[in-house]
Amino acid sequence: MKRTVEFTVNGDAYRFEIEPNRRLIDVLRDDIGLTGTKEGCSIGVCGACTVQVDGDMISSCLMLAVNANGRDVTTIEGLAEGDRLHPLQRAFIEYGGFQCGICTPGQIMAAKALLDHNPKPTRDEVVEWMTGNLCRCTGYYKIIESIMAVVDGKVEGQEVRA
Repeated sequence: MKRTVEFTVNGDAYRFEIEPNRRLIDVLRDDIGLTGTKEGCSIGVCGACTVQVDGDMISSCLMLAVNANGRDVTTIEGLAEGDRLHPLQRAFIEYGGFQCGICTPGQIMAAKALLDHNPKPTRDEVVEWMTGNLCRCTGYYKIIESIMAVVDGKVEGQEVRA
């Protein structure tokens, strides 16, 4: 039996009639068309599908969409302000924090959650926080360097050029 759910994604309100077993990642990608959130492992251990729900970092492959009812979801697409990239997005470009790109949205969303909780973490705190996000290309040094560039104020948001 379908359920009615209402929640916001990146500031936009959505209402769906969905099966109670639909995962949040499937609604984001298939119903809303926000394909930035990637599915890596499907069991909540890789971090590729990381989004924020009410400001908390979650694995969208593990969360049922009905559990997002009445909540605020932020995806990688919601970090930019119009054509202006979030500093973390810019840093990952400038400092090579991505390779194949599968883990990148989840890495950035996890880093944002860290910086929301602790705007000035040490390098060791960044490494510890990011441990739950896996990179199959093993680009960890560049990921940490990208995050630290934001922490150190070396990167600001920048307009996207087509």
